[in-house]
Amino acid sequence: MAIDSLGAARAYMNTAKAIADQGNSSMPDVGEAGFGKLLTQAVDTTSQAGQTVETAMVQAATGRADLVDVVTAVAAAEATLETVVSVRDSVISAYQEILRMPI
Repeated sequence: MAIDSLGAARAYMNTAKAIADQGNSSMPDVGEAGFGKLLTQAVDTTSQAGQTVETAMVQAATGRADLVDVVTAVAAAEATLETVVSVRDSVISAYQEILRMPI
């Protein structure tokens, strides 16, 4: 299944809005954010997901959290990372296609 850059960007925006709806992040509208700000927020969201996983794992190791909480945090972090990687791959593909355009 081929993913174009627009589809990947839409998938990222849907994921980011779902996270914002949960109250974990404040994602501005697409019209308010530039591309650089969007990338910065993607990196921040991925970093926060990783920190959440680390916290859940430490709490589970010390007996203060359920294994279900750890698995849920890992799954959320994995989905976030896969989305960011997909967007990155699409951006690289679009850049390479621009380079192949005749002048």
